[in-house]
Amino acid sequence: MACVTPFRLAVALDGAGWHPAAWREPDARPQALLTAAYWTELAQEAERGKLDFVTFEDSLAPGSERAEPSHPADPADPGHRPDLVVGRLDAALIAARVAPLTSRIGLVPTVTTSHPEPFHISTAIATLDYVSSGRAGWRPQIGRASEAGHFGRRDDLDPAELLDEAADVVEVVRRLWDSWQDDAIIRDADTGRFLDRDRLNYIDFEGRFFSVKGPSITPRPPQGQPVVVASATSTPHYRFAARSADVVLVTPSDEDDVRLIVGAVRAEESALNRLAGAPDPGTAGSETRPPLRIFADLAVFLDDTEAAAAARKTRLDDLAGASFNSEAAVFVGTPNQLVHRLQAWQRAGIEGFRLRPGALPHDLHAITRAVVPALQENDAFRRGYEARSLRALLGLPRPANRYPARSTTP
Repeated sequence: MACVTPFRLAVALDGAGWHPAAWREPDARPQALLTAAYWTELAQEAERGKLDFVTFEDSLAPGSERAEPSHPADPADPGHRPDLVVGRLDAALIAARVAPLTSRIGLVPTVTTSHPEPFHISTAIATLDYVSSGRAGWRPQIGRASEAGHFGRRDDLDPAELLDEAADVVEVVRRLWDSWQDDAIIRDADTGRFLDRDRLNYIDFEGRFFSVKGPSITPRPPQGQPVVVASATSTPHYRFAARSADVVLVTPSDEDDVRLIVGAVRAEESALNRLAGAPDPGTAGSETRPPLRIFADLAVFLDDTEAAAAARKTRLDDLAGASFNSEAAVFVGTPNQLVHRLQAWQRAGIEGFRLRPGALPHDLHAITRAVVPALQENDAFRRGYEARSLRALLGLPRPANRYPARSTTP
């Protein structure tokens, strides 16, 4: 039997699904969108499908970032459309609530980099790593113009500047995660020493956007460094991912585009010497950064027949008053047809996939109960989790602390 390269699969959870009219589907639960049970049940379904991780979308604006520009979803705008879902829960807090009710699947909330302080992000994700026993990740996202007014910032900030700021945020967060040595807490009851202060480090970060002394208030996370997942749609974003992330989510349209994007991502890694096994800046010893895990984003509308899937999407489009489109490719068809698409993209260089269910729970169930079994029949997807931490599940080593251990206090 030919060797089959295992798939990596994730799902992106947002509202009632990625289609703006998904909340109007017969099996949708719009009344439950602001409940913990809703998100817990979705994550548990993804875990039953043995998926690598789930991402929780977030925004600091009350409306949907997927609204048409001519029909904003901002309720403060007089042109607001009443047929769009408005309002959301905080993604990091959702993940923390879901964590003790799941056991193996990775939990990756979106947290905006443009307004929250890096210190707060660091403690939030480190806390998530503790309460999930090493399954935390973080998807950094730059702020949108509609969010700036909530924080007293200009809404005309240069996107390139925001991306540079995001890179500094990730760097500060990573340093804060390393500001405690793994063995800083000694719990020595006989001597009355709970903490060895010599095993804490000031990070003394001085940059264009932040000056952060540290250390963190939270000990080093169980994974050492929770997984950083970056979305990327252009060369500057590929560069950001190469500098800052462990996993990159890209948006190819076809197999040829896959090859071009994978080549562009690897070129940015090469420019930073990442592919040559260069040490991570500031990391002690010979620790190296593994190559980015490249995942493709794909919005999916799945049904038993291609005609049924197309009819369902058309019905949703009619309800929304516009055809659904996205920066990610949109797939409409059967689970087996999707498997063929994924296999073709994998052969072209993609290592994993983050699927965006068009409507929840319908398309999530199609992924976990039809797509996954089809892959398992070909021995192309796990039948059980082979690791407990998200880093290990993705084949990422636990990194050494960037700060050298100091001699301990006698």
